[in-house]
Amino acid sequence: MFYLYQMFKKIIFIPLFFAVLFSCSPKKKEVDLIIYNGKIYSVDSAFTAYEAMAVSDGKVIELNTNTQILNKYISKNIENVFGKSVFPGFIDAHCHFLSYGLGLCQVNLVGTKSFDEVVSRVVNFNKNNTLYKNSLPNTRSKWIIGRGWDQNDWLIKQFPTKKILDSLFPHTPIILKRVDGHSALVNNEALRIANITKHSFVNGGQIVLSKGELTGILVDNAVDLVVNKIPPPSIEQIKQALLAAQENCLKVGLTTVDDAGLMKNDIDVIEELQKSGTLKMRIYAMLSDSMPNFNYYLNRGPYKTERLNVCSFKFYADGALGSRGACLLENYHDKPNWKGFLLNKKEHFVYYSKILAKKGFQMNTHCIGDSSDRVIAKIYNDALNSKPLSLNRWRIEHAQVVNKNDLKKFHNIIPSVQPTHATSDMYWAKDRLGETIVKTAYAYKDLLKSAGLLALGTDFPVEDISPFKTFYAAVARKDSNGFPENGFQIENALSRQETIRGMTIWAAYANFEDKEKGSLEKGKYADFIILSDDIMTCDINKVLTTYVISSYINGEKVYTLNK
Repeated sequence: MFYLYQMFKKIIFIPLFFAVLFSCSPKKKEVDLIIYNGKIYSVDSAFTAYEAMAVSDGKVIELNTNTQILNKYISKNIENVFGKSVFPGFIDAHCHFLSYGLGLCQVNLVGTKSFDEVVSRVVNFNKNNTLYKNSLPNTRSKWIIGRGWDQNDWLIKQFPTKKILDSLFPHTPIILKRVDGHSALVNNEALRIANITKHSFVNGGQIVLSKGELTGILVDNAVDLVVNKIPPPSIEQIKQALLAAQENCLKVGLTTVDDAGLMKNDIDVIEELQKSGTLKMRIYAMLSDSMPNFNYYLNRGPYKTERLNVCSFKFYADGALGSRGACLLENYHDKPNWKGFLLNKKEHFVYYSKILAKKGFQMNTHCIGDSSDRVIAKIYNDALNSKPLSLNRWRIEHAQVVNKNDLKKFHNIIPSVQPTHATSDMYWAKDRLGETIVKTAYAYKDLLKSAGLLALGTDFPVEDISPFKTFYAAVARKDSNGFPENGFQIENALSRQETIRGMTIWAAYANFEDKEKGSLEKGKYADFIILSDDIMTCDINKVLTTYVISSYINGEKVYTLNK
């Protein structure tokens, strides 16, 4: 009997014990999303890694261990990531998002190995893209537009001429931009429409002649003489371009893009799509250096929503190294008595630097050559009166060639650089600059030491949109084929942690957005990506085969891999 009595007490006690236990436990808080069983790189100041994360109302609620998060929170949407790495959403600190989208429906000349291949692609495009051409306004459909050729990739490394295009397309205007966008080949019909003759002249550009005749090559501001004659895309075409660009960017883990050069009309379309919920991408819009933008925004000041930030103007100080339009302190090694040129008078940059400083706008200037870097750095420092970097965060875009004596000037300027430019240009950069000066080019580690941070991007469509190629080029200093074996000027390689910061929190800082994104911390937007490999620890060569499993913006899954 005593034994049965003891058993009866245990039967009664056990459920009572658990009832009391759970009645004393705090009730789990319901959240919108729980991510667990991962390696979550917060990219906070200590670069802390966590196992789990809770998200609500589009923001991070907490990061902790699996046990802590699962015991504290409950959700209808709980995702086990099975040990995969999780990073803050990548930010491309310098790209051309809209131009990339529009270019998806134009002749793609990237990777051509000869001018004959360029011509072949143009001919095939003209034959096979009647649906696209019929969807354009009549005046725009008459044009053939392409981009991406690079004569430095050809056996004959010289600018092409318009002769063949004239014979094949005598009545169809054609413009084929070089990969950097700073020079273009046009045919005779395009020259006629733009009223360009062998006697024409343009400030900040070149109309290239050979034996006194037009070759069809235009450099920098001369390109605009033709571009300005092309009817603009319709609003519907802009919408289609933005959504097509978004689709590809989300696939590679980009959740914010800095579009370097937009007009007010473009921004109006972006905001309309964002408000409708179809454009999820966060966009940091740099306004083009143009009177319509100045007239509208300088009177109204910076403008910001949750997904759109308009607080900067983009200027061009010079052109590109590949087309010898970059402004150098010394003559080009492969073109005697030629140093390139500034695209505008110094007074233009000085004038607007003072206005922007007064109006509270950021100034971001394209500088490729060491001369343009020196000019703009001085203008910045004069306009800002040595105010702390945190107040203005003015940027030099590209900073490709920087004289070593000017590095100290970057203590108050943010270098916004694109690591794949180094690995694209390394085959011929020494030809342009010479063996001594090339050592001061693409010097990202030196710039980091001077500035304290770098904002990293791609400059797509000049380069590929892939952040993984950015990461690989920054860390390994190699192209996608693993060349050169020991890396290009490897002394200027970045560490993996520095590179990730440059693609996330430092890029957010360059956008005045580091308090809201760029790292996964409590109260920040839940913009994050789940990767197939851990790029912080895997063999560096596996970075190029790493892919995005899922991308999230505001805690919403905006892309997932379909296998």
